[in-house]
This record gives sequence, C-alpha cells and structure tokens, in this order.
Amino acid sequence: MELTFASYNIHKGVGLDRRRDPERILSVLHEIDADIIALQEADRRIGERASVVPRAEIDDTPWRLVEVAKRPRSIGWHGNALLVRREMDVVAGDPLDLPTLEPRGAACGELRVEGRPLRVIGTHLDLSGLRRRDQIRSLLGFVADCAGDLPTVIMGDFNQWGLRTGAMREFSDGWQIVTPGRSYPSRQPVASLDRIVASRHWRCISAEVHHTGLSSVASDHLPVTAQLKLLTD
Repeated sequence: MELTFASYNIHKGVGLDRRRDPERILSVLHEIDADIIALQEADRRIGERASVVPRAEIDDTPWRLVEVAKRPRSIGWHGNALLVRREMDVVAGDPLDLPTLEPRGAACGELRVEGRPLRVIGTHLDLSGLRRRDQIRSLLGFVADCAGDLPTVIMGDFNQWGLRTGAMREFSDGWQIVTPGRSYPSRQPVASLDRIVASRHWRCISAEVHHTGLSSVASDHLPVTAQLKLLTD
C-alpha cells in the first residue's frame, strides 16, 4: 500500500498578499491531492479558536477531519488539524499537549486503511528552540506508550533549520526523517522547516516541496509531500 502524506502550515489562511483566503488554501490542497494531510495554524489563536477554513467548505472536499477539537468552532488542537480521505476509517482522534512556554500541541489520528491500522500525528513545534527536543521526546513517548506497534507518521512544521541537527537527533531507532526541501518562506524558500518522519514500517518512494504559482502566495510556507510505501511484515 502506498499513500501520499502532506504537511502544510497555512498561516491562518493569510497569504503573502495579506488576504485571508480559505478557498485559496483548499485550492492548494486540491493541487496536492494527498491522502492524509496535516495542517498547522488552522485555527485562530484568540477567542473561540475558530477554524480559518470553515467546516462546511471542508465537507465539499474529498477529505474529512480527524476530530480532535475541544471547541465547537475549531477543527484542530493548538492549530493542528488532520484531514484524511473519506473512504478511510477513523478509529480515534486525540489532542496531545506538548511541553512548552507557549501553547503547542499535536493532533493524533488512528486510522484503518485498506484493512491496515496506522497512526498519523500532525504537530507544530516551538519557534524559540528551547523546548523542541522535549516536545519530540514527548511525541515519541506517546507513541511508545500506545498499544500496538502501529506504522506511524509524524509530520508538521518542526521549526528546525538544520537537516539532522538539534532536536531532530531525537529521532532514532528506525525513524526516517524525510526532508522534501526548502519550504520557508514561500516566495523564496531558504529553510527546510517542514518535515515528514516515518517509522520503520515505511519506505519513502518520493518527496517534494509543492511549489506552484498558487502555493507561493497562499501562505508563508510551502506544503511538503511524501509518498510512502507500507512494508509487509
């Protein structure tokens, strides 16, 4: 089984033209056409943490939400949201808290795809770098404590400039760090902040930064994708 995973920091729907345009974000997602998508900065950070992409508009797409929100107008947890193909079975959705000086978290979904169980986590790590290592340890601890050795993909905006330095060194023991390329800032990307990390159950077939005329203005980040093949035991 091969699946396309995507991670996209949508900057609360605000593009480089300073317009909040959720339809433009959805158009980029249609360009990507991934099977499983992790969004960052999908909710506003004040008030009711309302989603910047209305649920009604998501209902008209090929994807549905993994429900992790604790507020009725939100679609995620601390801005992290997961979208999956409608034909996929969502077994569970969990909001995860991460150790930090500012609100940070992750969205976890347990899925069943073509009869195979798997886990996907979308996250957005600390900008300052003071707690990124602790946050990755927390995510890995959560995975280790879960029942079953499920194929797992952790993806998001890791806010880590070095390819395999700093906090990314916490990924060992079979974890594969897929760095599709430079994704920030979207107009002229110089930093590879957005990553897809796969457990030993997967093999990466291809990975890329989705850089088009639309994606270069829709957010301050470019989306990244990886095609992963689930290995047989």
